[in-house]
Amino acid sequence: MSNLIDIGFGNLICPERILCVLNFDSAPVKKLVHLAKENNKLIDATCGRKTVSVLIFDSDHVVLSYLSSDKINLKFNESKTSKE
Repeated sequence: MSNLIDIGFGNLICPERILCVLNFDSAPVKKLVHLAKENNKLIDATCGRKTVSVLIFDSDHVVLSYLSSDKINLKFNESKTSKE
């Protein structure tokens, strides 16, 4: 079983399924989030906080997180080193 990464408020994700982590600031990313919402592929894991990063998964799901992409990357690298 893979190590799960906590993206805040007890929400866990499988790091092997992540394609990319994007900052929420740009218009193309906001458009991607809007399209995911229309297609019922959006998961909001912010618990009402400001969205800072967007995670794209291999299943076309889009997850919103209040953690920065740097913090998610740090947690991802920690999970990889703890596996070894």
